[in-house]
Amino acid sequence: MHQPVSRRILGLIPQEWALVAITVIWGGTFLVVHTAMQHSGPWFFVGFRFLAAALFAAAIFWRSLRGISRREIGAGAAIGAAIYGGYGLQTAGLQTIDSSTSAFMTAFYVPLVPLLQWLVLRKPPRALTLVGAGLAFVGLLLVAGIGSRGIHLGQGEILTLISTLPIAAEIILISLFGSRFDVGRLTVVQLLTASLLGFSTMPAVGEAIPAFDPVWLIAGIAMGLASGLIQLTMNWAQRSVSATRATIIYTGEPVWAGVVGRIAGERIPPLAILGAALIIAGTLLSELQPRRRDGRAAEDPDPDPEHEPEPDGAPGAGPSSRAGA
Repeated sequence: MHQPVSRRILGLIPQEWALVAITVIWGGTFLVVHTAMQHSGPWFFVGFRFLAAALFAAAIFWRSLRGISRREIGAGAAIGAAIYGGYGLQTAGLQTIDSSTSAFMTAFYVPLVPLLQWLVLRKPPRALTLVGAGLAFVGLLLVAGIGSRGIHLGQGEILTLISTLPIAAEIILISLFGSRFDVGRLTVVQLLTASLLGFSTMPAVGEAIPAFDPVWLIAGIAMGLASGLIQLTMNWAQRSVSATRATIIYTGEPVWAGVVGRIAGERIPPLAILGAALIIAGTLLSELQPRRRDGRAAEDPDPDPEHEPEPDGAPGAGPSSRAGA
């Protein structure tokens, strides 16, 4: 059923504007984490930020936590482990690379998702998806050349590149479990799991608890609140916005990260800007739906896919399952 025309503002419905808003927040979080890394170790910060997010989510969903099942705990823990791996490695990478570089490299997970679905779920990707992934990969190599002669992958770039795998795995896990269990329970369990795994990694890598500093304290609490707010907003907005359209909106995340980084004094060479453009183009291309003669998406039986929601956690939902940047 079509959304009333009166509800549109500059061509977007309120839910779409909400997704635009959290995309701007996402873009800013990369600089926040990069700044926090000057005052805290990565795994402590991951544990702390997701603990704050878990407490925030628990305060909202505490009633639904009653009667939580072992299967829900298992599903939430699996998603949380993927969040821990993805954002833990991303945070570790931000110790040595700029926030804008991290954001553009992280965007590679979007075209990576259908490729992993091909390997894990035996779901072949469309031709446009393969072309988009190829463009994004070329762009990734150009972005990785920031500050060096030619293409060079330092420790920060390598960790960020590896982080795209568990981030993509998180999306696939959401596609498997998201519609089967209570959203509130899954959210709390996955955030708490990511926190506990972050803290438990500290002794394994020899990371000590940082000295108290208001920078990591404020940044961790802010990131926790942002993670909870982003998750809740997506859960609400994507009831009315298709996953494909949402993913196109989310493509603005690295752009906003680049803008914020530029304001903060980061400089991106022209070759890296070209690479960033290729990553964004590849991401958009990988999400394009072929059209049939009647104008409908070839893989969407709904006559109005733009306004009708897709099932929660549908494969290919892109960043819709992320708990925060």
